[in-house]
Amino acid sequence: MKRRRVEKPASNPTAPAPERSVFINCPFDAEYRPLFDAIVFAITSCGYIPRCALETGNISDPRMDQIYKALTSSRYSIHDLSRCKGEGDASLARFNMPLEFGIAFGKAYLKYKGQRLHDWLVLLPSGHFYKQCVSDLGGYDPYTHMNTVGSIVQPVMAWLATRPNARSTPSPDQVMEKMKDFQSEMEKQRETWGEYLPWKNVLRAAQGLAPPPPPQVKRT
Repeated sequence: MKRRRVEKPASNPTAPAPERSVFINCPFDAEYRPLFDAIVFAITSCGYIPRCALETGNISDPRMDQIYKALTSSRYSIHDLSRCKGEGDASLARFNMPLEFGIAFGKAYLKYKGQRLHDWLVLLPSGHFYKQCVSDLGGYDPYTHMNTVGSIVQPVMAWLATRPNARSTPSPDQVMEKMKDFQSEMEKQRETWGEYLPWKNVLRAAQGLAPPPPPQVKRT
């Protein structure tokens, strides 16, 4: 009796290299959108590839599966926990972002040949009361921002510039000079695609407008 051949899922040759991938865990509402775009552009300008739950556009896979695959196949992740507070008449907090951060936090404890498999950055608005909500994070130092584009670009770039595989990067000022062009392009893309904007269009725009890295200084 012949064994039934099991077809293996086709590999994705265009999948980003995990070592250059940065998963973004943040709000996706209209109010946060300028900051989300700024994080995407900052990551790209540092020579990394931004990833998030929006990238696949595949409605046949559960959302959590998509998030888990993108996050666990990324060397780094950035988590803005700004919305972890009561909102609206019912004063309900959003816990999707802490849930995703928990996955990254756990993966950071896994090691291969003594090296951590994952590293993460937490972003919070200045004056956030996170220590009262999650006291276990009291031993860490989240980076803060003022809910503005300029104040979120600096901590993201500063953190990425100190990663072990960081490349030569432009300055935050150079990135901010190009930011308006990227924002304008995103407005055009969203006017065309609405809420169904393909992630590849976002990446293409960011990569095309990101300032070039400074030239490498040759050692003599």
